[in-house]
Amino acid sequence: MKDILSFLTELHDNNNREWFEQNRERYRKVLAKHQANTERLIALIAQFDPTVEGATVANSTYRIYRDTRFSKDKTPYKDFFSAFIVRGGKRSGYGGYYLHISPKGHTWGEGSFLAAGNVCPEPYVLRSLREEIEDNSIEMLRNIEMSGFALDTTNALKRTPRGYSVAPECEALLRQRELILSHPIDNAWLLQDDWIERTAELFKGCKPFLDQVNRATEYAYENER
Repeated sequence: MKDILSFLTELHDNNNREWFEQNRERYRKVLAKHQANTERLIALIAQFDPTVEGATVANSTYRIYRDTRFSKDKTPYKDFFSAFIVRGGKRSGYGGYYLHISPKGHTWGEGSFLAAGNVCPEPYVLRSLREEIEDNSIEMLRNIEMSGFALDTTNALKRTPRGYSVAPECEALLRQRELILSHPIDNAWLLQDDWIERTAELFKGCKPFLDQVNRATEYAYENER
């Protein structure tokens, strides 16, 4: 993992095509390691969550090339590695397990983290998730507490949507545009020989939350598609 972190740090400082071409062979080597790590993580998660058994490296990882067409940031490459391990693959619309590798203590970002949840849901899926919160908010709060992760409120609404009624302690859930839990990890975590096993163990705590999220997601698909 040390070589992956070193490559990403240098890529951040030299995010241009000339540097990347000069280091393309190095990129291929660290990418192969990231793919092997992802494959191992998929296998470990599948042991406690059989819904991800069809996940592959190809449908769980992302290209390093950035789409700069509509962005003010024209740097051509992502300076992180990631994987989204989820039932049906990263574009399925279901909630899953996300790994983000980005060195901390440098000049950008908040570092590496783990996340679990449903990202950018379709409006009808978000509506189903909010109905799940309204009907089973206590269960969701308990599942979040049991996970050891924290609710990510980065993309939350300022006000609770109209038409929903929950206890005050549950209103923060209804204000979410996407339901995501997060947990920071650091370079020291990633440099441990058993970091993949330890990561899978942390993700295991998120399974009850994801089961509830995906129950609502599946209901939306069955009734809207």
